[in-house]
Amino acid sequence: MTILSTFTARDEESGAIVRIFPTADVVASLGGIRTIQRHSGGGSTNLIYHGGPVQTAPKLYVVFWGSAWNLGGDPDGVATQLKSFYGAIGGSRWLNSVTQYTQSDGSHVGNGGSIFGGSYFDTTSSPPSSPTQSQMAAEAAKAAAHYGDYSPSASYVVAMPSGIRPSGFGTQYCAYHSSTSTSSGTIAWTNLPYMPDAGASCGANSVNSNGTLDGVTIVGGHEQGETETDPQPNSGWLDGSGAENGDKCAWTGLENNPNAGGFPTQPLWSNATSSCVQSY
Repeated sequence: MTILSTFTARDEESGAIVRIFPTADVVASLGGIRTIQRHSGGGSTNLIYHGGPVQTAPKLYVVFWGSAWNLGGDPDGVATQLKSFYGAIGGSRWLNSVTQYTQSDGSHVGNGGSIFGGSYFDTTSSPPSSPTQSQMAAEAAKAAAHYGDYSPSASYVVAMPSGIRPSGFGTQYCAYHSSTSTSSGTIAWTNLPYMPDAGASCGANSVNSNGTLDGVTIVGGHEQGETETDPQPNSGWLDGSGAENGDKCAWTGLENNPNAGGFPTQPLWSNATSSCVQSY
């Protein structure tokens, strides 16, 4: 990957655009979130529609890539935390801010109920120690074939066990979302490495004093909010500087959110209030 800006990168293999959630250390190196917003988030500037699809009926699927998940590759219990979090946020007040964003036919992003479509452990292959963008996209496509959902509202989280570090993880970004073309349609997907491996850089102990898993839901929620409003990156809702609804609020206002099942979350941007909100 070649970093093009604070929040955007382009894969050198495929040319695909990815939307990065930068680490806390990267934010700090730029002088804090206010600087990063001026640089890429536009401060209080609202999001603008760029003509592409949004997820009108979001459905989220997780593939836990590799047999290591069941062989000591999940020492912190990330799989359970992820499934519980994704099961809690559909229809929640925390995620409800996305419903104000629409696509060209007037349909708005959905938040009518459960978004968690399921998860499985793919033990038929294992990720390399540093998987490339194309390899992760191929795993997402494999998950899409498993579930048979190629709708614009479907998204696939490629979750990796401890010890797997895609290039840039923990130093430049915590996770990112992108899209890839398959013979059955374009799918949205997320690169979600093992957050505890990056420690405080990706949110560990940022909300709770013994919060090893804090970053799992903060980062996972950030990517989900962005995927629903911009599933094919840079074609949905972004501000004039290229920041999505999660970017504009990254690493601010973190809390154990009663509006998201009590899990640690960050706010998402609301055009209606021109501010970051933890409930809507």
